Amino acid sequence: MPEHFYGVRHHGPGSARAVLRALDEQRPDVLLIEGPPEADELVRWVADERLEPPVALLGYAADDPRQAAYWPFAVFSPEWQAMRWAGAHGVPVRFFDLPYSYRLSRAEEAQRPERPADPIGDLARAAGYDDPERWWEDVVEHRGAPAFEAIGEAMAAIRAESDEDPEDLVREAYMRGVLREVRKVHDNVAVVCGAWHVPALAAKITAVHDAALLKGRKKTKVTFTWVPWTYGRLASWQGYGAGVRSPGWYHHLFTTEDEVVTRWLVAAAGVLRDEGVPTSSAHVIEAVRLSEALATLRGRPLAGLAELTDATRSVLCDGDELRVELIGRRLVVSERLGEVPDDMPAVPLARDLAAQQRSLRLKPEALERALDLDLRREIDLARSRLLHRLRLLAIPWGEPLGGSRGKGTFREEWRLRWLPEFAIAVVEAGGYGTTVPSAATAKVTEAARAAETLAQVTPLVEVCLLADLPEATPAVLHALDTRAALDTDVAHLMGAVPPLARTLRYGDVRGTDVSALRTVTEGLLVRICVGLPGAVASLSDEAAAALRTHIDAVHSSLGLLDQAEMRERWLDTLGGLAASDQIHGLVTGRLTRLLYDAGRLDVTETRRRMGLVLTAGTPPAHAAHWVEGFLAGGGLLLVHDAALLSLVDEWLSAVAADSFTDVLPLLRRTFGTFAPPERRSIGERVRGGVSADEPAAVRLDQERAALVLPTLSTLLGREIRHG
Repeated sequence: MPEHFYGVRHHGPGSARAVLRALDEQRPDVLLIEGPPEADELVRWVADERLEPPVALLGYAADDPRQAAYWPFAVFSPEWQAMRWAGAHGVPVRFFDLPYSYRLSRAEEAQRPERPADPIGDLARAAGYDDPERWWEDVVEHRGAPAFEAIGEAMAAIRAESDEDPEDLVREAYMRGVLREVRKVHDNVAVVCGAWHVPALAAKITAVHDAALLKGRKKTKVTFTWVPWTYGRLASWQGYGAGVRSPGWYHHLFTTEDEVVTRWLVAAAGVLRDEGVPTSSAHVIEAVRLSEALATLRGRPLAGLAELTDATRSVLCDGDELRVELIGRRLVVSERLGEVPDDMPAVPLARDLAAQQRSLRLKPEALERALDLDLRREIDLARSRLLHRLRLLAIPWGEPLGGSRGKGTFREEWRLRWLPEFAIAVVEAGGYGTTVPSAATAKVTEAARAAETLAQVTPLVEVCLLADLPEATPAVLHALDTRAALDTDVAHLMGAVPPLARTLRYGDVRGTDVSALRTVTEGLLVRICVGLPGAVASLSDEAAAALRTHIDAVHSSLGLLDQAEMRERWLDTLGGLAASDQIHGLVTGRLTRLLYDAGRLDVTETRRRMGLVLTAGTPPAHAAHWVEGFLAGGGLLLVHDAALLSLVDEWLSAVAADSFTDVLPLLRRTFGTFAPPERRSIGERVRGGVSADEPAAVRLDQERAALVLPTLSTLLGREIRHG
């Protein structure tokens, strides 16, 4: 037979070693590997040491990058090692699976059911194993030399009893066609493919039959490149169907030439030590003995991952499952991230991003890490801008922590983690521009022009600041001015003020010119002051709560701006509304508090207004809403102002029993927001019978005060007596 079939398990280190030995023995003229033929030109990169696995072939539709697929390879993948062998020996390589362009032309591909058979699982169950991974380790990985013919026969037996996957039949028909073509030129052919396909490829089936299966397939233009991959994504629980649950372990099996068990447990001890868990060499020695003893008891040829995990749990982790999980993440799965050469064929945006990552010393990493930026440093400011621009392009490499976005501070905190799927996001974003700044500018400009409401535009203003996109600012400001002019809803106008105020206040921190924004913001504030009296009329409880939130936000935003005239106009507007008895109590209570804090109302006038509300003639619900609005944000005012506390106390005492049930939820909501020390102080003052005439200080408890005198005497070195 002119070809040799090497049926492998994808990502099996034992299979990889066996394939290398078989190729050394066969010395083929040509090597066929299961994979997308459109990527044949990329095989030459495998010989480049800068292409460091895990990596993946990325294929996507040229006109729609969202239609994409990956073909991952690890250092222990048989296909990867076969390509490396071919490159070292000058043997041509061809991928001979069904072209990806054919698959994209079939709309039903996305809905294709899973393969009806699990061949590895079936063989494991037949051998009495409940874990297919463990069976494969015992009969293949640990024995080092898979019997390719025996595996092929086993697969044939399983396929004879299983329903065929229609898509597999089409793929195998195409593979056989390539084999026929290659046989015409080469006499010594090696085929490396999944063991499942070997029986079909070795079968005697006519070309006419295969042509009928392939009839009607049309090609779609596709593009391929190499992209970095991670072991976390290679693990089967991450959704990759041909993955393995323990890629870190398989990497160790393939790359460790001797003392596999000992070196693994040393690495596990290192993981624990890095987390501050004391782990000695004695622990490692005892764990090695236990794992080897377990392998002997279980009749295994070598201690496998199950035995090592049990020994690790018992000896190194003292039964602590959290430590076992830590080792699982760091070692068993691992988050190793591959690398690709800088001159790898890619969209221009990807090249620009890679160049910026190098210049800013921000290396993509699979493991999550924190990044603390000081925006006064030029490099940190550039890093911040890059991360914000990427988020605009739907590439969330960085996630701001705790809402930190540089507002009012020179610092930003980020959490970084690079995921393989970002490669597709970069390709998709490449349609907006060839560089990160130009693509982000185009994306924001498009969003501003497409915005239909004011709420959709205002966040873009702050985005332009954070990402430093001055060329997008005119389009955003035009959209903002247009939407603001058309929007008559005061709540919408108020919601637009906070991000604009932050942009105006902190633009200088990032060296951004924000002068063009000031006129728009001032116009919004004028319209708010004019429209607010009409907006506060006839409000429901829900609408009043929403409006109160907007009022607080605008009031706080004005504190960020150096606009004394505008602030005075705002306070004049609030003052005209706060005295009205026709407005919802939640709003008037809040307005009164804001005026009091701003110095527009003195203590006497504030007490008078509260006294008018908390009278017997006022509906209890209205009074409770007023108190909620007035006290929102903290109870220190009641702690330090006995007169206000007395008014609230007297009003509560006078509420009728049938009305008290109605106002209780409002009161609990109000006082529930106070800090525990505030509630305790208020309770103590009320319990002591505080009156309006009592001074602000809490009356001294003489007996309790005497308890501290001995300690105080010791600290001062002199006797302190009571009284």
